[in-house]
Amino acid sequence: MPIKIPSELPALDGLLNENIFAMTNERALSQNIRPMNVGILNLMPNKIETELQILRLLSNSPLQIDIDLIRIDDTAPKNTPIAHMNAFYHTFEEIRHKKYDGLIVTGAPLGSLEFEEVKYWDNMLELMDWAKRNVQSTIYLCWAAHAALHHFFGLQRQVRSKKLAGVFEHQVMDEKDELMRGFDPIFWAPHSRVGEILLEDYQSVDGLKVLGLSEEAGVYLSATHDKRMIFITGHPEYDPQTLKSEYLRDQAQGLTPHVPENYFKGDDPSCDILVRWKSHGNLLFTNWLNYCVYQITPYDLNELAAYK
Repeated sequence: MPIKIPSELPALDGLLNENIFAMTNERALSQNIRPMNVGILNLMPNKIETELQILRLLSNSPLQIDIDLIRIDDTAPKNTPIAHMNAFYHTFEEIRHKKYDGLIVTGAPLGSLEFEEVKYWDNMLELMDWAKRNVQSTIYLCWAAHAALHHFFGLQRQVRSKKLAGVFEHQVMDEKDELMRGFDPIFWAPHSRVGEILLEDYQSVDGLKVLGLSEEAGVYLSATHDKRMIFITGHPEYDPQTLKSEYLRDQAQGLTPHVPENYFKGDDPSCDILVRWKSHGNLLFTNWLNYCVYQITPYDLNELAAYK
């Protein structure tokens, strides 16, 4: 898929080095088609790394996609140069007048805080309500998934006694659902979180469907029946080294993290990494773009209906 991104964005070189078809703004202007407009609200501290991960997942569709990188507030991120933010990111105020075919809201390392304690919680509430009126389909990842489930359906997140970290087996709960088309009955996906919402809480909500479930990790994938909101509690976007980097970071900070489960061969950090989630992540996002965005969204985004 030709992802249209600014020619100076660092992720462009990474995508081209992986033979992923990305085009600059200048090249895209010569094509007479209506591209899909996708916003990415990036809440992760290392913005540049997450940009590459998300853009990679959007790379397996023939659709042309225009990307808007969005920030939640003006706070300078700890692990990203402020010049990068000023050059490539839009504030919510700058994009609130727009409508989008799709929106992706990333996770954030906020699992130990109550939602109301998060400094930008009011901004999140405003943006999530805005998305219901202005976005055809929104994916909420990890912390953002729990935040949206709490906001829209009143589901209460529990804090686990031990951080869930590793790559886990999941079962497809409805093989006929469009999001799960092409999936094997059992697939693997990474998790890295301390929060958890119980299966019975999901099942208590009319109109909410559980699509991917793990015996060890719980609910991984759920969605409203019309696919206007999709909730992923894991990290299909993770690079092979991401869980290892988190593990080593926690060790360097004097913590005693558990070795990520089913990640290193023999669960031995000195051994190679077992990478077995990339195909599932690509298929999930391809299905989302095709069945939940492209085939449903109106050609004129001004005709987008508000979520009911």
